[in-house]
Amino acid sequence: MLSRIAESLFWIGRYIERADGTARILDVHLERLNQLPLAEQRSASQELLAVMGVRSESDDFDLADLLHHMAYDPTNAASIAGSLGAARENARRARETVSSALWETLNTTWYGLSQHRKDVVGTFRFCHWTLERTAMVRGAADTTMSKDESWNFLMLGRSLEKADMTARMLSTADTQASGLSWVNMLRCAGAYESFLRTQRTAFGEKYAAEFLLLDRLFPRSIVYSLSEAEDSLRMLDPSHRRVGFHSDARRIVGQARSFLEFHQSEDLLQELPEHMERVQKACSQASDAISRKYFSRAEDNAWVGEIS
Repeated sequence: MLSRIAESLFWIGRYIERADGTARILDVHLERLNQLPLAEQRSASQELLAVMGVRSESDDFDLADLLHHMAYDPTNAASIAGSLGAARENARRARETVSSALWETLNTTWYGLSQHRKDVVGTFRFCHWTLERTAMVRGAADTTMSKDESWNFLMLGRSLEKADMTARMLSTADTQASGLSWVNMLRCAGAYESFLRTQRTAFGEKYAAEFLLLDRLFPRSIVYSLSEAEDSLRMLDPSHRRVGFHSDARRIVGQARSFLEFHQSEDLLQELPEHMERVQKACSQASDAISRKYFSRAEDNAWVGEIS
């Protein structure tokens, strides 16, 4: 497979999950932000933007600016519109590999970005529309793509971004500061019903955090997502060694996953910020390692002049 095709598929997976995760985070915080006094609204908006990895340059940053940066800015790859546009552009570059159903779903989604009101009520609807469209994209990929290398690169991007976005979602879950309940956080991740069936009579912040962080069977949990990334990396590079791994990405992801799975904690909520920072760092490092191994061809393709 050409490295440019593999890279496009990897980033399609990442951008679709980024749009989905950003829509979930914005949706669960929007009502609370809209009800705060102006001064608190500004500080809370800046804090939420910082969780997404962006720092505001103005002290007057308010809810309208937050909606623009997180939802509607087409030039910002961390926004919903920017992520969906970037996913569509990568699909265009890999048009000979992605299925017609996947391309048409991404293309239709991109054309639908301009049909939404940009106020608070319109953003609620935009977030729910985004969740529906990203689900359709994932469904089109699942049912129309062969489970070969192209599929593994797509899944690798999806699983890394899913782990990262769930970590960012949990980073906003300081319930005492934000007034958010863990019920809302579970609903944000689409995990509420699964959590009730799994825990039954055990409720509380600790159990909810444990479910979203460590559950091996729920698709949006961090441990599940990291395990999924490990499986994709193993399929892409099935070589076996008696000691260590050829793939730095597999080592990084495996260490992050095993640390979470085997770490014993007496107070998971107290350690949650540390865990989330470690997961986000591991996802970033793994993405860099994947780029170096599979995508970086600038030096190989560089023109070399003749030596006289």
